[in-house]
Amino acid sequence: MFNIEEELKKLPTKPGVYIMKDKNDNVIYVGKAIVLRNRVRQYFRKNNKTTRIEKMVSLVDHFEYIVVNSEDEALILECNLIKKHRPKFNVLLKDDKTYPYIRIDVKSDYPTVTMTRRILNDGAKYFGPYPSSGSAKEMIAFIKEKFQIRQCKNFKNKDRACLNYHIKKCLAPCMKYVSVEEYKKQIDQIIKLLEGKVEQIIAELNQDMMECSKNMEYEKAAVLRDKIQAIERVTEKQRISNISENNIDVIGLYKSDIAACIEIFFVRNSKMIGRERYIFEELKDMEEKEIVSGFIKQFYMDRMDLPNKIMLRYDLEDKDSLEKWLSVSAKRKVELKSPQKGEKLRFVEMAELNSKITLENKLKDKTEILTELKEVLDLDDIPVKIESFDISNISGNFIVAGMCVAYNGVVKKNMSRRFKIKTVFGQDDPRCMQEVVSRRIKHSLENPKGGFGTLPDLILADGGITQIRAIKAALAENNVNLPVFGMVKDDKHSTRALINEEREEFNISETLFNFITNLQNEVHNTAIEYHRKVRDKEMTKSKLDYIDGIGEKKRTLLLKKFGSVQKIKEASIEEISEIKGINVDLAKKIKEELENS
Repeated sequence: MFNIEEELKKLPTKPGVYIMKDKNDNVIYVGKAIVLRNRVRQYFRKNNKTTRIEKMVSLVDHFEYIVVNSEDEALILECNLIKKHRPKFNVLLKDDKTYPYIRIDVKSDYPTVTMTRRILNDGAKYFGPYPSSGSAKEMIAFIKEKFQIRQCKNFKNKDRACLNYHIKKCLAPCMKYVSVEEYKKQIDQIIKLLEGKVEQIIAELNQDMMECSKNMEYEKAAVLRDKIQAIERVTEKQRISNISENNIDVIGLYKSDIAACIEIFFVRNSKMIGRERYIFEELKDMEEKEIVSGFIKQFYMDRMDLPNKIMLRYDLEDKDSLEKWLSVSAKRKVELKSPQKGEKLRFVEMAELNSKITLENKLKDKTEILTELKEVLDLDDIPVKIESFDISNISGNFIVAGMCVAYNGVVKKNMSRRFKIKTVFGQDDPRCMQEVVSRRIKHSLENPKGGFGTLPDLILADGGITQIRAIKAALAENNVNLPVFGMVKDDKHSTRALINEEREEFNISETLFNFITNLQNEVHNTAIEYHRKVRDKEMTKSKLDYIDGIGEKKRTLLLKKFGSVQKIKEASIEEISEIKGINVDLAKKIKEELENS
């Protein structure tokens, strides 16, 4: 039995990483500490903890720790453990997307320009990251059109030039119409363009244009003129005035009472080549510095495209460790900067403003959905917490139920719950629904701070009148009064409408319709997936599982020795009793049960 108070006394006064686990041995939080004893003890002392930390501590059943030599080692280990376990109370990015890059294989005689999401140590040049594949492809299309480089994937000499040559989109290196030196001059200009050295390219092109004019090659001069104007247009759209830094990321954070949003700008050579945004709905009571620090650890883990500087509002407590970690990863110096004045500060403020607008728009959309739901169903209050239930079985066998939760207009998968039916035998979905909802309500009445939390503001059943009445019966059993409606489907099994106990259907907007459909699909999938799991587990059971006195260990030993249930059935009592833990009486019982089954 793990005694938290006794284990707290054993904590060392050394740097390290601590791992909080729940009763099911799931990792729920990972943190680092300069002094493990001081940091871990803080969680279990009566002080002004945030709601989030209080909830996390209430779920801690036991903890582990790993001692390291320095805070820098602790940071690296913390990042690796967070990536491996993805604990629910750490700052977590919901997507592990890899950003697109532009790749030029400069070792080739006639290189081409392609998009990739992997940076390899292959001698090629990589440019990015780009915010989306669309933006990267747009730049590649521009390059191929204006610089007339080859577009074929597999380069080889041909008998005749392809269509791209005839429409002036390729110099036809496959036909040797362009020399290696002349082709690579185009590639050098492309590299300068992607590196932001636009002035150099334009100067070179202007010089070439003047020479063409002197030689009365007016058609070539016009092509060069158009190329110069196109380059100026495409780079002007991306340029940010008064930013002299050539390789920076800018992080802006905005936090409301409901959620937090981080906006990150990618700036390369005074050009903003893209941005990304992340919304964290579970971190509203976390300190801003802790959110940003956690974000940096997640976002830059295993990235090869690290900037020279990361601009942000806050001077982080673990700044030195983060800088060392990032610098080691980049194999060059990476700095965290918190500008206090000038254009760099205004750039951070711009990122913060964008994160605020992003979050407010997101929350506005959700608020409008919930407000419409309140008005359509004539509810007393906005339904902040909505719960939905669905039953799944096959002809009354393997009966289970799924429960899903939408909180502030967002379906929360981590709040989903699954139930095995305990009191109903045979196919009776309404009685199953009544049992499940009654069990769920009792959880909140007995422990409102437990895993189910508080009671919902609205319950939606995946079904019609009978399911609504079953839920209302469950509520009446527990002296609870909550609004209940059904989500009914059409003949094609698609959501059709919301319905009440009087069979009255409610007209809803497309936006609200999509929200209801998403919730209905989620609860249906939860129930179906759990049903499959229970069914598959039950169907893989052998006859040994139904014999009293035979647990998993003895069953494993029997099957390991005899190979199958049939071989056990054919074995003698003496052979069976040779198994560790099985005496003669139990061996006789096994033989009898198997022979009579």
